[in-house]
Amino acid sequence: MSLLHQVALTFIKGIGPSSARAMLAYTGDAETLFKTSPAKLKNIPGINDKRVEFFLADLESPLMRAEQELEFMERNKVEAVFYTDSRYPKRLKSCEDAPLLLYSKGNGDLNMPKVISIVGTRNATDYGKRLCHDLIEELQQYNVLIVSGLAYGIDTAAHKESLKFNIPTVGVLGHGFDSMYPAQNRTLANKMLADGGVLTEYPSGVAAHPANFPARNRIVAGMADATIVVEASIKGGALITAEIANSYNRDVFAFPGRINDEFSEGCNFLIRNNKAALLSCMADLAYIMGWEKKDDAKQVEQLMLPIDLSSAEQLIFEAIRQNKVPLAIDDLSLRINMPTSQLAMNLLNMEMQGFIRSLPGKTYMVN
Repeated sequence: MSLLHQVALTFIKGIGPSSARAMLAYTGDAETLFKTSPAKLKNIPGINDKRVEFFLADLESPLMRAEQELEFMERNKVEAVFYTDSRYPKRLKSCEDAPLLLYSKGNGDLNMPKVISIVGTRNATDYGKRLCHDLIEELQQYNVLIVSGLAYGIDTAAHKESLKFNIPTVGVLGHGFDSMYPAQNRTLANKMLADGGVLTEYPSGVAAHPANFPARNRIVAGMADATIVVEASIKGGALITAEIANSYNRDVFAFPGRINDEFSEGCNFLIRNNKAALLSCMADLAYIMGWEKKDDAKQVEQLMLPIDLSSAEQLIFEAIRQNKVPLAIDDLSLRINMPTSQLAMNLLNMEMQGFIRSLPGKTYMVN
């Protein structure tokens, strides 16, 4: 597929990611889309005449702008990651409002088995920085990618601690790659490129406008299995990111703080209103997410199949154990060819006996 046309598609006014994906699903690729006749464009399901008018209004300008962007990318070693690319974050891809294209620098694997977003106030206290240190030190053993927003405060602490403990980390910007906000984090961003990287949906020339950062937060939330709010006031980007993560049905965690601390007020609010699970240590996160250390996994392998399970329950137990990672009830139903109604009753019985445990998203793993 033509990278020029992929980039150009993002410059067409009035055509957002959802409309662009619908059009691409019909034509197959961006270059073909640019050459498709108006009559055929109007036959695309979900694309009304107004959208077709937007698309056809001016195709030359987006192509010229895309040529300029490709030159900038080549000079600055920036890669474009289109949503059909295997490198595109698969967790983000499942979000309805995911960007059509990301600009990327670095060597990070955006699809590591475990991805955590860490967010918080720009006015981080010593308490918040210490929480970041302790959390990331323990995350070291789980082979995780840490995502944040390269902003002041908790974001910066999360990236710095990740580098300290040799954990890959990715920062998501709210502007193009021809600038860096805050400027003080330019050196930090460059260090992250070796084992991680920096992403943005914005092309060169887009400055760090306040309106860009809430949009940036959806990428931070969408890329991750879970979002951790370390420290936050009642208003600010961290709570916006938590709300977005909840809207994506992703897990959200928050560290509690003293009730009279301004920058714990947001975390306490999330916990109090069941918008985040209380996080007191890494064990809380590992348990809820169903993560296992390597030693724990070996121990599970050595377990004998429980003899006091029924034949159906033994079949379920073995399927969950062999899967290594938490198995969703729908996938389990297909794997063992058992109706979900019958499966749910067996799973409940097995959980009550302590053989398995349920996790968020109706997934299950062996205890």
